[in-house]
Amino acid sequence: MPVRLSDRFDFDRKESDDRNMNKKISLGLAISLVAVSIAVTFVLTSFFSLKKYNRQIIDVNEKGKVYSSLQLLDAQTREKYYGDINEENLSEGILKGYVNGLGDKFSKYLSQEEYISEKTSNSGESVGLGLTLAQDSSGYMRISEITDDSPASDEGLEVNDMITFVEKLDVKKAGFDEAVEAMRGTEGSSINITVRRNGIDKEYTLTRRTMEVQTVTGEMLNGYVGYIKITGFKGNTPQQFADILERLTSNGAENLIFDLRDNRGELMESMAECINPLLPEGIFASAEYKDGHTETVIYSDESELDIPMTVLVNGNTASAAEVFAAALHDAGKAEIIGVQTAGKGVLQEINEFQNGSAVILTVAEIVTPVSGSFNGSGITPDYIVENEDEQYSKALEIIQQKKNGQT
Repeated sequence: MPVRLSDRFDFDRKESDDRNMNKKISLGLAISLVAVSIAVTFVLTSFFSLKKYNRQIIDVNEKGKVYSSLQLLDAQTREKYYGDINEENLSEGILKGYVNGLGDKFSKYLSQEEYISEKTSNSGESVGLGLTLAQDSSGYMRISEITDDSPASDEGLEVNDMITFVEKLDVKKAGFDEAVEAMRGTEGSSINITVRRNGIDKEYTLTRRTMEVQTVTGEMLNGYVGYIKITGFKGNTPQQFADILERLTSNGAENLIFDLRDNRGELMESMAECINPLLPEGIFASAEYKDGHTETVIYSDESELDIPMTVLVNGNTASAAEVFAAALHDAGKAEIIGVQTAGKGVLQEINEFQNGSAVILTVAEIVTPVSGSFNGSGITPDYIVENEDEQYSKALEIIQQKKNGQT
């Protein structure tokens, strides 16, 4: 049937109207969806903003309570306290109390004097007399060790001498801790002590000075075993370690024993320098921070000392020393002998204030790729040996078995 022109026009107009209606529906739907999306976004944003705001309000309110209480305490103390107030001591006491309130035994506030002492110690130096003291059953201080080339060695003091008086302080009456504190002083200052040897007392005047601390010692055993004792990881430890490692390997060391017993760790950076030449290439420890990011603690280059090793540890092996042991173990380089370690698997950061004081805060947890975190649990040795003499003997036994091709 033929289609009239008017019919075609009506048909085309209807089809056009349908298309326009679809366009209108599509556009209307799109506008509605956008409106809903904006509304949802606004609601969610408002919700989370409100939560954040409420948290901030709570935080501000809590801080306000603390500061209000502190202000009230200060006002009452200044009004009623009978004694004199040392403003500097009071300020430091407040800061120390704040950090102590964290309940973290590794975080601490340091006064200017304490921070100077901390930096000196970390550098591998000490200011003093060159004496290591122990509490004797008599109540006096017994000299247990004397540093070579020190004020004490220069004056002829000997191991097992008893210190009975420090200046005019009776050591027995004052107690060990107070007497040790009285021995401390600044470089160039003098101190008078009374020393008892074979029942005879003699007075000495010693002048304190700065001395380098020897944190690494080494010797050859049985002609082919290199024994290296590391007492701590300080600023000068890497150079001492490198010198002794070179000497022992040059003298024919085919095996190495690393003695980390009573090593409290100290500087992680120094430990990383020491262990680098022992490991194959790779990352062997990382630090995980509060915000979720990680940083590499130990990265070893491709240079590697490829000889058998063993590590001696005890309950006082901590922090960087634990990482040293774990890294060698995880790399398949060494077996660990001794007892469970301290479990200090956290990292501290030092922040200095304008007045020369500083705060040491725990900021991250140490994690090794294989062993994982050892914080709070410590590292379990491959061979549990409690007696320290037997630990040493066990290391030599394992080395001898390997030398003989035994498993």
